[in-house]
Amino acid sequence: MKCYPQVCVTGGSGYVGSWLVKKLLERGYTVHATLRNLEDTSKVDFLKSLPNADTNLVLFQADIYNNNDFEQAIRGCEFVFHIATPMQHDPESSQYKDSVEATVAGAKSIADSCIRSKTVKRLIYTATVLAASPLNEDGNGFKSCMDESCWTRLNLSFSFGNDRVMEYTKGKTLAEKEVLMYNQKEDGGKLEVVTLACGLVGGETILSHVPLSVQVINSQITGHLFGYYHGLSFLQEVLGSIPIVHVDDVCEAHIFCMENPSMKGRFLCSVANPTSRDIALYFEKHYPEFKIDERFMGEPQKEIKLDTSKLTKMGFVYKYDLKMILDENLECGRRLGDLSRQQ
Repeated sequence: MKCYPQVCVTGGSGYVGSWLVKKLLERGYTVHATLRNLEDTSKVDFLKSLPNADTNLVLFQADIYNNNDFEQAIRGCEFVFHIATPMQHDPESSQYKDSVEATVAGAKSIADSCIRSKTVKRLIYTATVLAASPLNEDGNGFKSCMDESCWTRLNLSFSFGNDRVMEYTKGKTLAEKEVLMYNQKEDGGKLEVVTLACGLVGGETILSHVPLSVQVINSQITGHLFGYYHGLSFLQEVLGSIPIVHVDDVCEAHIFCMENPSMKGRFLCSVANPTSRDIALYFEKHYPEFKIDERFMGEPQKEIKLDTSKLTKMGFVYKYDLKMILDENLECGRRLGDLSRQQ
């Protein structure tokens, strides 16, 4: 009988986190999952209802703004998946001036906790393609290819970059660079660090509400201009396209990076990179019942090659293509009642 190691998932009640917890439990892993508030019964009860949760799931209260919270959850684990990230700043924090500082300090603290545990072999960090912009150095125009060598320049401004998304992008970029440095640290013990720079995550959900990224993908249909369609436009502006990936493939990639005998470094995780106009045209063609306003159609863009071969050459296989993601994403919005047109 195969013996499965003990693992930790930070942000276990989020879109990716909950799906990953579910898959790990189904495979027989013992999972330590962290949540910001164990008194939130809607999240606690949901996770406890997952198959095998009664025997293999332990919940811990932990907040990025209180980094020592994660120490207990990490203790005794062999692998840590760091997914949790503050989407907006906690105004009551006296320790950090903004969410950027909190994100970076949180990632560093978790890596240090992994080392102190003396049991953790590998830290797998859920990064974002927003940290991998293929923009030229001066910010004018894009390189012909986006791959792991691309890093987002943080001194640039973007017309769709409000304070919240700019802080998120800066925090995730600096945090990814911070944790990757542990692969070079001589005093870092035997900790291996993998970062998965994931595209916009879509598809179905096991949550009772529509995840933010699912709403962003559906925004051309729903007409959600502020927050959602502007989020899609921000991705287009920073990356020149919309790298996209199914939530199940994201979680399979995380597990693949854990189960590989030895693995470290940065990997792009995305199956396709349509433009916002490509997405709108797909919906318009296959779902004519939804009329897309011209304001949400997007502009024609020069094609940018997306090179994710570093991960696939190691043996990872994507199961969901662009069509499957968009179809399932729309069905998710329909099922949860989020396709009503905004006025």
